[in-house]
Amino acid sequence: MNKILRIDASARTSRSLTRTLADRFTDSWLTRRPGDEVILRDVGRNPPAIISEDWIAAAFAKERTQEQEQLLAASEELIAEVAEAQIIVLAAPMYNYGMPAALKAWFDQVVRVDKTFTFDLARGDAPLEPVFSGKTLILLTSWGEFGFGPGGPNEGRDCLTPHVRTAARYLGVETFHHIGIEFQEFGDERFEASRESAFTAIEPLVEKLAGPDGQGTENRKAAA
Repeated sequence: MNKILRIDASARTSRSLTRTLADRFTDSWLTRRPGDEVILRDVGRNPPAIISEDWIAAAFAKERTQEQEQLLAASEELIAEVAEAQIIVLAAPMYNYGMPAALKAWFDQVVRVDKTFTFDLARGDAPLEPVFSGKTLILLTSWGEFGFGPGGPNEGRDCLTPHVRTAARYLGVETFHHIGIEFQEFGDERFEASRESAFTAIEPLVEKLAGPDGQGTENRKAAA
């Protein structure tokens, strides 16, 4: 059985394109593999706390007080969800060319020394090493503008996708997929085409990951 961790980061609810994309993905997945489990973490509606000086002190403490343990309790819960998941579905709109603040708070709560990564200066100039491995992340995005790829009018302004890709390494992510909708603020035929293309891309991706016979990632990796 696969466990899928779905993270919704949009502040919007009924009007959210990324939530709708995530619905399509999880519905399609569970149609193929009804025995799998989806864990929902809605940071858009219930954002994690922003880390503080006391939180950092607790995270780096070798021996913690009861108060420090309580301060890290939410972080421990979020990390446990990541640890259990083979697949992470992250639905996030672009806000001001980057990730929503609630999603950044989630990453800051989850990416922790000696929990999701280790730090060892004996490794030289690459002292950080992920604890988890073998996970797949599907990033589902919506952009108000367009042309963030090479040669586009907004080339280099997408700070959401590369940030997620970089931070995801410390979640144990080794396989990364991205499906996005552009032109949202224009609302013209280009937006409609981009939205249709994104939703159309969901089914082939689910089939690729779940397998045409309904076998999930754990079975296909064992056979690889």
